Amino acid sequence: MNQILWQPDKKKIASSNMAAFIQYASKENNDNFQWNEDANMHELYEAVHNWSITDIEDFWRSVWKFCKVKSSNIGETTLLNPQKMPGAEWFPEAKLNFAENLLHTPDQSPAIIFYGEDKVKQQISRAELTKSVASITKALLDLGVEKGDRVAAYMPNIPETVIFMLAATSIGAVFSSASPDFGVQGVMDRFSQVKPKILLSAEGYYYNGKTIDIFEKVEEVSKRLTKDYGLKHTLIVGYTRSDYSIKSIENSIRWEDLLSKYEGAEQYYEQIPFNHPLYIMFSSGTTGVPKCIEHSTGGVLLQHLKEHQLHCDLKAKDRLFYYTTCGWMMWNWLVTGLASKATILLYDGSPLYKDGNYLFEFLQDTECSHFGTSAKFFEAISKKNLNPIKTHDLSNLRVILTTGSPLIPESFDYVYQHVKKDVCLSSMSGGTDILSCFVEGNPLLPVRRGEIQCYGLGMDVAVFNENGVAVDNTPGELVCNKPFPPMPIRFLNDKNGEKYHNAYFNTYPNVWCHGDYCEKTKQGGIIIYGRSDATLNPGGVRIGTAEIYRQVEKIDEIVESLVVGQLWHGDERVILFVKLKENSELDDHLKQKIVNVITENATRRHVPAKIINVSDIPRTRSGKIVELAVKNIIHNRPIRNIESIANPEVLDEFANLPELQE
Repeated sequence: MNQILWQPDKKKIASSNMAAFIQYASKENNDNFQWNEDANMHELYEAVHNWSITDIEDFWRSVWKFCKVKSSNIGETTLLNPQKMPGAEWFPEAKLNFAENLLHTPDQSPAIIFYGEDKVKQQISRAELTKSVASITKALLDLGVEKGDRVAAYMPNIPETVIFMLAATSIGAVFSSASPDFGVQGVMDRFSQVKPKILLSAEGYYYNGKTIDIFEKVEEVSKRLTKDYGLKHTLIVGYTRSDYSIKSIENSIRWEDLLSKYEGAEQYYEQIPFNHPLYIMFSSGTTGVPKCIEHSTGGVLLQHLKEHQLHCDLKAKDRLFYYTTCGWMMWNWLVTGLASKATILLYDGSPLYKDGNYLFEFLQDTECSHFGTSAKFFEAISKKNLNPIKTHDLSNLRVILTTGSPLIPESFDYVYQHVKKDVCLSSMSGGTDILSCFVEGNPLLPVRRGEIQCYGLGMDVAVFNENGVAVDNTPGELVCNKPFPPMPIRFLNDKNGEKYHNAYFNTYPNVWCHGDYCEKTKQGGIIIYGRSDATLNPGGVRIGTAEIYRQVEKIDEIVESLVVGQLWHGDERVILFVKLKENSELDDHLKQKIVNVITENATRRHVPAKIINVSDIPRTRSGKIVELAVKNIIHNRPIRNIESIANPEVLDEFANLPELQE
């Protein structure tokens, strides 16, 4: 597990933003860590990280200045109530505008390059983007949108979604979004809580070579939001066709008409407090309707700048891509790349279009420097035996980013053997809860097989055992001991803050408990095993589900798997569900092969008591396997938020299984 797969050379290290920041911060704060290109980079980073969580006010003020946050006022106070979680308040006197920070260089360089599979290709300069945002900002003002109002996008990942978000946040309005693959109830579960004044929707989208019409869903969502939740106007984008009528939607307006009507409008930026709401994000849990998490303008901007520039080494004119929909937090993370003067690359469609090769064509054509995707993508294309290192020109690619689920060691191998050898593979882990990461990549450090490189700067992360004591080389709970700017402002409809408190602070008082089961290694890396609330506990031994996944998914006959614990005769037993390749059969021979691989590479404790074949594995719309939904089904518990699941029809296969009654 500690095998080094990639090591930055001295030239890469010296030219990195992280190196520049360390030199800047040391000089600015007269601290005792000094840049030395011959230093042990692990020890140097540990010293810088220790400073960032010890002198947290100096650190975050240094990030503000180094990343050149544009503001009308930063104020004298960095942090109020630093001992309170929740309750701490960052930069209480600061005033800024999110959109202004993303649009501060309106030149002719490309701001957005967009592919809608192979149906649509578009490039937008920074000047063109700023001009379009100005037009939509004026339109929204004339439609009555004010600071603090909420707007929503039911949209594919296309440039109009970015323009709408930037126009809304120029005013100080609060933005939320859902992807077009959501059904009506899934959208209503989210937007009925948000109560948007304006809704943006497209009439359709492209996926896997097909045109998907969603106009009837848009009609229904608009009708219900207008009738019961205060929606004033619905804006319609003609994406897949222009010959559509909007007469059936009350108070609807064509996007194209607004751009034409307000062409030449002057851009407007409302200066708002650091802690003014920016986004409303939605938890992807499977119990109850999604929680609405409100994130702050300054907290999101500052954290994303830190992650992009320092941990991802994103520079001006780099080209940043993350495969995502508008229903996943990585869309919000990607778009902030504009603030670092990078070009953002948008792709809407299937990641496996043309057997997965088209995404690599996209990376090649757009000269992508930073490519992000889910861990599952690499597992999927490795099963297809794709070899882009030989078939595509990825010479511009410097960083590969992954998140969504743990990246198994075999996927580390696959990237370096079949995608690119000289690349920093930055696995990351965080979540919608913080709209960012706790643990992430680092251009100074080596990439070790199966490990995330480091704790994020400014994040006082630790691994707690069951007694609340920080431990290394032992699995435990991922926690954060001190406040950090991207902490949520609040949950909606949570008057006393009870839901917010219970979500993160019930386990350890005044300590953020994230719900991830992980381990810090002796090399300083981090292994994420899975969600702690989906952690297995057979015979009282805690096992992360990822420990089993990484063994099972080595087996050629298996496409994908899902592991849960079943309470059984006063204990818990491990249940493994497998989706097989076509023409494969779960016979005794394959079952024994699974048992042997797990036994040889993990322990007997990891061996499932039952192995069951299913036609598909249920997952959320952002691609995460829904272990908890299956766990509830096999224990005859209700699933209240089925709309968060992308393929709910497969859940019936897991109910009342005779194998689980014996």
